[in-house]
Amino acid sequence: MKYFHTVLFMIFGLSFTNAQGFLRAEGKDIVNENGEPYLLRGMGLGGWMVQEGYMLQTTDFASAQHEIKDKILEVIGEEATEEFYDLWLTNHCRKIDIDSLKAWGFNSVRLPMHYNLYTLPIEEETVTGQNTWLGKGFALTDSLISWCKANDMYVILDLHAAPGGQGYDSGISDYDPDKPSLWELKANRDKTVALWKRLAERYKDEPTVAGYDLLNEPNWDLPGGTLLRAIYEEITDSIRTIDNNHIIFIEGNWFANDFTGLTPPWDNNLVYSPHKYWSINDQGSIQWVLNLRNTHNVPLYLGESGENSNVWFTDAIKLFEDNNIGWAWWPLKKIESISCPLSANMNFGYRALLNYWKGNGVKPTEVNAKSWLFQFADNLKLENCNFQKDVPDAMIRQVRTEE
Repeated sequence: MKYFHTVLFMIFGLSFTNAQGFLRAEGKDIVNENGEPYLLRGMGLGGWMVQEGYMLQTTDFASAQHEIKDKILEVIGEEATEEFYDLWLTNHCRKIDIDSLKAWGFNSVRLPMHYNLYTLPIEEETVTGQNTWLGKGFALTDSLISWCKANDMYVILDLHAAPGGQGYDSGISDYDPDKPSLWELKANRDKTVALWKRLAERYKDEPTVAGYDLLNEPNWDLPGGTLLRAIYEEITDSIRTIDNNHIIFIEGNWFANDFTGLTPPWDNNLVYSPHKYWSINDQGSIQWVLNLRNTHNVPLYLGESGENSNVWFTDAIKLFEDNNIGWAWWPLKKIESISCPLSANMNFGYRALLNYWKGNGVKPTEVNAKSWLFQFADNLKLENCNFQKDVPDAMIRQVRTEE
């Protein structure tokens, strides 16, 4: 594996700047502890803590993670399902993945978190208003931070699936329309605030954490942005009672891009974080976010982009960096896809399961289904994935190549 990384350094021929303590917002820039502008170049770890149906090719019948899990429970039972998810979490992101990102030229990762790895859903709390803390999510986060710290990289903590779900698009936030959403029940909002305070208590003195992305892509009818701003301010106030070190990253409504009600900024260490997918890459396409920055003297961070061609990737990143906007791409790893650095193979058995779930095949035996799913989880290990070096090359080396 040492040879593998050496080859990667030779491919991209890059030099790296070490992470230097806490990052912070200063005027229109994100700066390091020396006050020097620092441009985040990151990768989102989508699919690790929050499964999304389109990544697993289950969208036709199961878009949200809870729907995917129900399908798996039906074929292998509860005990084996828990084993499968343990394998998924263990294999999807490991130190070798972070070492590789560093070797390819990235200086940060954005961690999409599912709240249910850190605390129980409100429906499962034995005492109303209580917050039971779970070790799994914190242990996974600790490991990721340690791997990034060893590589002088930063971590952005991103609450991708909040209690109750923060959007109608269930595939993104694991929203279950049969239960109250984040916006429909204060208990879910209270748990979200408590979770962020708990995270801040744990990581307040950790400079490897660049900051806290409070809610990923809310998409809900929130007139005037009033309720969205209210929860953002409440979370910020809760964090700031114990942690003044970390950046607060703020996404707008409607998939991060509607900042109605979210200006002016309410904190002096805050960054606005829009997302950009599929649109043309020209100055006009981002002028609205530049206006946001210029009007309110606040930095920008493009927290998600990707899902396109390599040419699009290079053009988009050149556009962002020419305008002093850091970024995180989406995602590192998917199932049989050419648009990400690592593509996991789909084994025969998983294909058979997809056919069964779609109504085009017979139900497998529990033994076969378990074997197939466990093999599928094993395929997620980096050494079992196809490394598509053209993707990070388009994002890192080609952006810096003079035409």
